[in-house]
Amino acid sequence: MKEGIDRLLSDNSLLMAKDMAKALGITRKEVNSYLHSHQDKYEKDAEFRWRLIDTQQITLTLPSGWVTGDTFEEILQDAGDILNGPYRRIDFVFSSRCKTMIDCIARMLALMNQMAHRGKLVTVNFADAGGTLTYLNRAGFFDLLASNVAVVPGRPSESAAKRLQGKSDTLVEFGRVDPRAANDDIIEQLTNKFVQQSSTDYRVAALTVFGELIGNVFEHSETPLAGFAGLQKYSGLRNHIQTVVSDSGVGIARTLRPALKTHYPSLYRQFGESSLESDMGLVAAAMSKGEISRFGGARGLGFKSSREQAVKFNAQFSVRQEQFCLKFEFREGQLISVTNKTGLSNLLGTHICFDFYLD
Repeated sequence: MKEGIDRLLSDNSLLMAKDMAKALGITRKEVNSYLHSHQDKYEKDAEFRWRLIDTQQITLTLPSGWVTGDTFEEILQDAGDILNGPYRRIDFVFSSRCKTMIDCIARMLALMNQMAHRGKLVTVNFADAGGTLTYLNRAGFFDLLASNVAVVPGRPSESAAKRLQGKSDTLVEFGRVDPRAANDDIIEQLTNKFVQQSSTDYRVAALTVFGELIGNVFEHSETPLAGFAGLQKYSGLRNHIQTVVSDSGVGIARTLRPALKTHYPSLYRQFGESSLESDMGLVAAAMSKGEISRFGGARGLGFKSSREQAVKFNAQFSVRQEQFCLKFEFREGQLISVTNKTGLSNLLGTHICFDFYLD
């Protein structure tokens, strides 16, 4: 009986018990008895029409004020695994005066596109947050958002990012990163904007960091979904430039592990078996030591040159993987700490955020 009732009500139909009974070839009494004994799953309106309670829908609310990548992670953790979980429809609601930092935007954009790619019904609601919608349009968010993601009250009629490309002193609009191309344009834009906001002394360092991050991460992304990168300068108690590079691929550990036994036996002894601790250790080694490749040899996904250049800044960078995040902090020319956060909601790919502090 349950399967038959659920099938009749699965398209959000409102049906009376007598109509369901007729369709199923059983008595109205049987249907009423079942429905009344399972009111955690079914509810009726004032006209005695029954419907399924939608347990496959969830709403995530982004609060007023600044929303960082860490804040967004807390919202996801409270919701559970929305990428792989049972939720069929996911609504993101932006509160009035919500200000999303680009590390939040990058992870949110990647997650929305991944869910839409899996056929989930994703809605982003800006009914109370017109200013947030305006900023995201200027930053290029909607240019990269999957076309089957619904936008309330509607998608912008034109892309402010394309119309005003390169005209902001503090922003590099989110740009698509093609894993099959050199992506020289976005690398040059990020480098020029960083130098403009800091000093020409940092040009080589910035070019190295951006070039290696974009080149290496997306070379190993293995996904049909687009990657992207962007930059924003923030002013406040500590002026800093935040840069993000994101893809939705297989992640660093899964890319490197098949090469360990043959090319890096010492790393294989440490990280050859897949586990959370092993994955974190392998990613930390790749990001802090470098020169690790899925093909062997010195060239690889290790970001060695980026690390060597990053010590010239008071910088920190985070590497978000499927269920964990590592944060690397540099000060006075040294890597002073690597910290981890586990138990995160599932998010495919590699999402790197660099914070360069200017004071």
